[in-house]
Amino acid sequence: MRISDVVAQTIIKMLDASNGEASIQRNELAALLGCVPSQINYVITSRFTPEQGYIVESRRGGGGFIRITRIKMDRCAAIMHTVNSLGDALSQETAKAIVLNLSAQELLTPEVTRVMLAAVFDNSYRKIPVILRDSVRSEILKQMLVNTL
Repeated sequence: MRISDVVAQTIIKMLDASNGEASIQRNELAALLGCVPSQINYVITSRFTPEQGYIVESRRGGGGFIRITRIKMDRCAAIMHTVNSLGDALSQETAKAIVLNLSAQELLTPEVTRVMLAAVFDNSYRKIPVILRDSVRSEILKQMLVNTL
């Protein structure tokens, strides 16, 4: 298992244990897990984003901390929040992460997840010019999400 997966799992366990909110001291967590503090930053910025259902606050300095809060929304609000946060273009990897996150939160059924993944993968865009693929993918994913409501 990669260190970034270990860091993410540790943070998720902290969130689960504390009802969806965890305060983390970056240096202490890095020492506990045997990694560098920048690895903690990387995991937080890549896996604990608003699009993935989290709010991250940070306070710098000696007593500084990072507070991560899991956003609690009903299904409709969570999906609309995701749709509204999508930009004009999405890479395959970003779209995949969004779909898998919604699935992990049980906001999408396994069947819908499989269809959405097929729709956002590059194989579905072979006949579309490369320069347009990410913008088409974004629009398709937005429409698919809205139509799950």
